[in-house]
Amino acid sequence: MVRDQVMIKNEVKKNIFIAGGLLALTALIGTGLMVLVNSHSNPYIVENERQVLLRSLHSVIPPDSYSNNILQDTLLMKDQQLLGSIDEILVYRAKTDSKPIAAALTVIAPNGYNGDISLLVGINYTGQVTGVRVVKHRETPGLGDGIEIRRSNWIESFTGKSLNNPGDSGWKVKRDGGEFDQFTGATITPRAVISAVHKAVLFFNKNRSLIFPATNAADINKLSDKLDREL
Repeated sequence: MVRDQVMIKNEVKKNIFIAGGLLALTALIGTGLMVLVNSHSNPYIVENERQVLLRSLHSVIPPDSYSNNILQDTLLMKDQQLLGSIDEILVYRAKTDSKPIAAALTVIAPNGYNGDISLLVGINYTGQVTGVRVVKHRETPGLGDGIEIRRSNWIESFTGKSLNNPGDSGWKVKRDGGEFDQFTGATITPRAVISAVHKAVLFFNKNRSLIFPATNAADINKLSDKLDREL
């Protein structure tokens, strides 16, 4: 009987060892397959994210207005008061033959009705807005979401605006004496976006020489005249 018990124990140990080995082998194979799948899919994911970002940039800076790789020509800048974030923001620079064309700023409107509103703001070298798009928000559907291009063309009202057009007093909703429309039943959201875009233009004009350093003055004047005629 003792011999039988020993044999049973040995058989149980053997089965446990085999089961453990099979489990480890299964885990190893599964991990290998996951690594293999990720290694093949990761380039497609990265490329898809790159194309989404590029489309967003092209919505605020016309793609035929520059010739450099805008995704690689970037710098990090920080100004909590004007950019709405305690973190550094990414600035994308558009150029043609090393001449400055425009910059796209990722800014935050921190005082939306339901929290932060993330914006992408395009500004040409002379300080005129070339386009604005909402990247992320939590505003009320049917009211505050009118800031989205798919909901209305309100966001396009910033195109061509600058510090002098309409001037400081004009960078407000009409209810506050400014030149921008508000939404019926939702004034807080447009106020927040208008303020953020205005501050983005202020930031650009304040930091133009840092965003586009060492630019030939004569070329800048020629470019400014050209951009003024096109807008």
